[in-house]
Amino acid sequence: MPALEMAQETGKLLAWRKQEGETVTKGEPLLEIETDKVVIDLEAPADGVLAGVKQRDGAVVPVGEIIAWIVAPGEQPPADSGPSAASARATQEQARPHSAPSAAGPAAAAPAMRPDGGPKISPKARRLAEEHGVDITAIRGTGPGGTISGEDVLAAVKQAASAPPPPEAPALSAIARLMAERTAQAWTTVPHFFLTRDVDASALIAARDTAGVDRPTHTDLLVAIVARVLKKHPKMNASWTGSAIRMNPAINISIAIAVKDGVVGAVIPNADSADLKTIAARRRDLAERAKAGRLHPPDIEGGTFTISNLGMYNIDAFQAIITPPQAAILAVGRITDRVVPINGQPAIRPMMTITLSSDHRVVDGAQAALFLNDVVEAFSRPSQSLSDI
Repeated sequence: MPALEMAQETGKLLAWRKQEGETVTKGEPLLEIETDKVVIDLEAPADGVLAGVKQRDGAVVPVGEIIAWIVAPGEQPPADSGPSAASARATQEQARPHSAPSAAGPAAAAPAMRPDGGPKISPKARRLAEEHGVDITAIRGTGPGGTISGEDVLAAVKQAASAPPPPEAPALSAIARLMAERTAQAWTTVPHFFLTRDVDASALIAARDTAGVDRPTHTDLLVAIVARVLKKHPKMNASWTGSAIRMNPAINISIAIAVKDGVVGAVIPNADSADLKTIAARRRDLAERAKAGRLHPPDIEGGTFTISNLGMYNIDAFQAIITPPQAAILAVGRITDRVVPINGQPAIRPMMTITLSSDHRVVDGAQAALFLNDVVEAFSRPSQSLSDI
């Protein structure tokens, strides 16, 4: 089982394209594999005959586990040497005993305490508590002076045995678990700072209505305009390598797309030089395949700046978490009518709030502010911005 992405632990074998005993040619599809984020046809790494298939459709296999061999005609696959190290570790984890839960007895009041701070307990009761794994601090003693007796411990054991087990928390899916780990790592290791601007979206709405390319979404316009502004601000398109800043030669916009149990960042490469029609078509294709779980590794690789738009969910404003090693992410809220001052008079305008999250190791506040100012200015003249290639 190959590792197709970072932090991948397992892969699900969806379907074999070849049957055992069939001849295969290097480069032709051999089997279909699903990871946390993508589904991909794995190509045969060599010419030969498919033999010794160990895993069937539907199997979830640890990375590095042997699933089959490609052998020369007439050659036999190696003898089975037992489970791999990865499956052996998984088996050990499943077989590892869990600590017995502490049994709690009646606890209407705090237990009597010895001068040293411990509860008063008879030698027999202490022995029984150790044998049954009972927490003596949760037992109210009924013996002389509140001493815990053997009967008190046995009553606690009986009560614990008759109590219904606590409900199990629903297990996280692989993509939800991976997303939780990466989000926590990004939030705790990247020094975020946030800048917010309110934008008059009148020009964006007009540009969308008159675009004539199957009516692009506001996200399509945002991708095209932000990518062009990034050409003037290469630091915002840079990456943190762990010890230095890397200037990325290409502007690849990653769009946050909601999928079952999480979010994926699907990438539009070279967005600064792509026209609006190309961006809209690419975004539609990525969104459809993301929701169907059919993204491929190249679809989510190489992003240099992310846009997350929650306007369609009626969110006014939010602060997004950066996706390392990128230096920034732009969070976009919904467009809604607000009363704003125009030339000293109240007026109603379609307004939108955008929030820029930046990595302080890569850019400072002034650099990020200048970038955001240029983004807002470009939103006010989208037709001119899109022609500045």
